[in-house]
Amino acid sequence: MSYSQIAFDIAADGIALLTMNRPQKLNALNAETFSELNDAFSRVETDASVRALIITGAGEKAFVAGADIKELSEASAVEAQQIALRGQRTFRRLELMNKPSLAAVNGFALGGGLELAMACTLRIASVNAKLGQPEVKLGTLPGYGGSQRLPRLVGRGRALEMLLTGDPVDAAEAHRIGLVNQVVPQAELLDAARNLLKKVLNNGPIAVGLAMQAVDVGLSSGLEEGLRFEAAAFGLAAATEDYKEGTKAFLEKRAAVFIGK
Repeated sequence: MSYSQIAFDIAADGIALLTMNRPQKLNALNAETFSELNDAFSRVETDASVRALIITGAGEKAFVAGADIKELSEASAVEAQQIALRGQRTFRRLELMNKPSLAAVNGFALGGGLELAMACTLRIASVNAKLGQPEVKLGTLPGYGGSQRLPRLVGRGRALEMLLTGDPVDAAEAHRIGLVNQVVPQAELLDAARNLLKKVLNNGPIAVGLAMQAVDVGLSSGLEEGLRFEAAAFGLAAATEDYKEGTKAFLEKRAAVFIGK
């Protein structure tokens, strides 16, 4: 599939870079964008050479400034519901990917943009970033998972304040409340994103994937189910070659060499 709304490249180190590429529209999400995102996510999932994914926005103003309001304004009630379900499916696919993803938030991440960032495994913001869910200002609410992921990241009270006022937070406040993992100068954003992902990729890939799944199961299904999954995943990890290598390397006081098996 050729892309017009995004750019997608895979570096030699296995870290793919997906750039939202509608700078003239502040990288707003529309139907065509979602189609291209789904195709790119499929490539990440199935291509063994891809080890991790960075998502960022073209230009210096926006990661993604939201959904395409013109498209939404013309939708019927049934169509609006289908648009929301499409967005939820796409972002859930990203969230459940068995490879780490990182949102490099450069500028505005509003509405669907913040929802996209929250579906990533990790988030780094540039100092000029603004993050928020302003949907109530348009007479609606988040449709791509914002009402669910935001309280899971920052807590019920802070999430409700953001959701009900529609006011964004700056990068420093986003870091303080746990919405982003790091804040860096904009010129250093992609380097910081790669450096953080490289730390993750130095570890056993099977263990990384299982840890991501364990967190998702626990948050989705509750503590008891999460604990059961964790124990099962711990047993599964113990059967891998990477576990044997990791424990042996620790005892031999050397760096482990993981092969993902």
